[in-house]
Amino acid sequence: MNARQAQTSAKAAGILILISLFAGGFAEVYVPGKLLAVSDPMVTARNLAHSAQLFRSSFALYLLEAVCDVALVLILYLLLRPVSYTLSLLAAFFGLVSTCTFAMAELFYFVSSLPVLDANMQQHLTPDQRSFFIYAALTLYAYGGSIFMVFYGIATTLRGYLVYRSAYLPAWLGVLWMIAGIGFIMKNLLIVLSPQHASDFLLMPMFGAMIAWTAWLLIHGIDAAKWPDSMVTSSP
Repeated sequence: MNARQAQTSAKAAGILILISLFAGGFAEVYVPGKLLAVSDPMVTARNLAHSAQLFRSSFALYLLEAVCDVALVLILYLLLRPVSYTLSLLAAFFGLVSTCTFAMAELFYFVSSLPVLDANMQQHLTPDQRSFFIYAALTLYAYGGSIFMVFYGIATTLRGYLVYRSAYLPAWLGVLWMIAGIGFIMKNLLIVLSPQHASDFLLMPMFGAMIAWTAWLLIHGIDAAKWPDSMVTSSP
């Protein structure tokens, strides 16, 4: 990959991250917050029945986000490979695993709607069974989305380290990414070991890092003059 191709890839990564931010914000924050009441399945059922299209739209946007995430794994691997082939590949593997584990959690999110949106299932479940089904699925969704954050955290930390070491991306962006990744790792460990201390504030650095990273890639991209056209990679 030459400098011109790397610059194009950096801009593409910025666009993909921007799409992921909006799609993820709508599908994973706004809609669940509006429709889902984990402690009250009956309220959730009513909300889903009245806003079925909104729920389906949110899942469609999650799929868009997941597609962007998979593409980003490849692009970030290529952009960071000149710094360290081994660590860039390792970050790509952790990134793919994090996407897969979150997809598993999203499956429970979609399944939670079936007692309301699937006419065949409605016929075979009593109201109490539907309530329990919704509660169980949403509980699994919540846990599935949080107890495997360590994979995304490690991928982000590794990428931050590679950005920090690179000459063609600003070191401060790498530091932001490392802080954000460590926050995800700590949140995951606390959920498992000490749930009462698993504060959502540990996730906040990720939002700042993602916004800064997106803005930088879209506006500046890489420093083409410092891109190693020879593609000689450094040691890990």
